[in-house]
Amino acid sequence: MRAYYRSLRPLVLWREAVRPLNWAQLFGRVAPVELEIGFGSGDYLVARAQQHPERDFVGVELEWEGVQRALRKIANTGLTNVRVLLGDVRPILWRVVPLQSLTRVYSLFPCPWPKKHHHKHRLFDQRQLQLINSRLLDGGEFYLLTDHAEYFQWVLSNLTDTGFTAFARTVPPQVNTKYEQKWLAEGQTRFYELTLHKAQHCTIPQLEDVPMETYRVQRFDPTRFQPAEISEAVHVVFKETRYDPARQIAMTRVVVVEDDLTQHFWIEIAREGDEWRIRPAPGCGVVPTVGVQRALDAVRAACE
Repeated sequence: MRAYYRSLRPLVLWREAVRPLNWAQLFGRVAPVELEIGFGSGDYLVARAQQHPERDFVGVELEWEGVQRALRKIANTGLTNVRVLLGDVRPILWRVVPLQSLTRVYSLFPCPWPKKHHHKHRLFDQRQLQLINSRLLDGGEFYLLTDHAEYFQWVLSNLTDTGFTAFARTVPPQVNTKYEQKWLAEGQTRFYELTLHKAQHCTIPQLEDVPMETYRVQRFDPTRFQPAEISEAVHVVFKETRYDPARQIAMTRVVVVEDDLTQHFWIEIAREGDEWRIRPAPGCGVVPTVGVQRALDAVRAACE
């Protein structure tokens, strides 16, 4: 397998890290911190880090391909003031980013999800803007640039009670990212810019991890094992179960969906003496939440 990156050092494994992150420890200094949401290939993230060596930069991206490209660009430029996180920004804002710790948050050309039944996937509704506000320092700034007029108006309609004052305008090409170049090639020369300044603080506390209770049970029959799915505020779906009779270890694959966080992981059922131990499989990097506990509870019930 070809590695598209030169170094993994800027990559932060946030699921395994102590949350919330400590920026001073992460960067080895105290400096203003900026966060880019959805950095794509990392062009703008790297450019800003080069332009402002006195600041530290954190980028969040959902796709591993983009993270690899950004890591390569960071290594090629020798930057030490950039860290990248792979994952959905919503749970990262809720759980990883410290309260009132950022000077600036920005997002360039986020997916507008133009179909109405996909609007639930859109970033920057009222609640998300309040969440961003709570992670910004007083006087901090949120910056959005988009090519999509209807999405731009939708974000504007969500500004009520977010604690921001807004400045909106149309602008010419200016950031030279892949998506801006794509829209330029298709003939679009005006884009929509929104700058929000934090005027009042929105209090949204950090989501904390749930103390995880694992189990030991007396019985486990792999031929009859069928955990019940859960479809409530938390959704738990069991996908498949594998059993190794020689080692007496079973693994069941589960998907847990709660709020803005979706987790795919394995639960291990392993023979230890006269008992069977139930726990998240080592190495899964699971975030301990209520949904994960519900999955463990369902596995225990299926064993008993």
